[in-house]
Amino acid sequence: MQKSMNQEDLWDVAAAKNYDTEGTGMFAPDVIDPTVAFLEKLAAGGRALEFAVGTGRVAIPLVKRGVSVTGIELSQPMIDQLRTKMDESSLYVICGDMKSVRAPGDYSLVYLVYNTISNLLTQEDQVECFRNAARHLAPGGRFVIELWVPELRQLPVGKDAVVFRNAPGYIGLDTFDILLQRVVSHHFRFDEAGNASLFRSPHRYIWPAELDLMAQLAGFSLESRHADWSGAAFTADSSSHVSVYRLNG
Repeated sequence: MQKSMNQEDLWDVAAAKNYDTEGTGMFAPDVIDPTVAFLEKLAAGGRALEFAVGTGRVAIPLVKRGVSVTGIELSQPMIDQLRTKMDESSLYVICGDMKSVRAPGDYSLVYLVYNTISNLLTQEDQVECFRNAARHLAPGGRFVIELWVPELRQLPVGKDAVVFRNAPGYIGLDTFDILLQRVVSHHFRFDEAGNASLFRSPHRYIWPAELDLMAQLAGFSLESRHADWSGAAFTADSSSHVSVYRLNG
């Protein structure tokens, strides 16, 4: 990948300041509330660790519900943005890579939301992420992943791009590399004056069965899979899933 597409470079000060969309999008109450309720129940009074905690979209409301949360985050600007909302004594965050950084202590729950495992761009790194989750959990602890299902059925024959969203002031376009199992999401935004901006993020997509094999390699077993945080059934038509893995032993 080009240097400009490295995760460390993508999540800079500008990206961090524009990340939060208070009350809308992935910050909407109907998105946040079931996510936090699901994770609070799984934590069951124990400590939780969020990989790629970002600006605290999920961790902060989870802390406010009384759950002890620690975060790992690669981007210092994202951590700085989180700090405008909650201090270190309430939500401790380590700056580092979720596939290798060790947080202090043991946890009953590790979680990774909003497709973030796909930010790791090789299968090897994604497997290491599972192994790092296992290092933080006691036997029986859980690792939860929210991830989209690759929508290759929408890709026209002979084409390598698909529009995934078209809204006022915004167009989202995915370009695929089927051989490398990569996708780059292009986010085009337009203001009323006709000015445009582009943010691109690279991902390696993962099929559910492949994700389950990664889990097995790290000592996990699939405990449950739902289409969303509310517990809807996962089917062949589901566009995403919430998968709960239990550490064996």
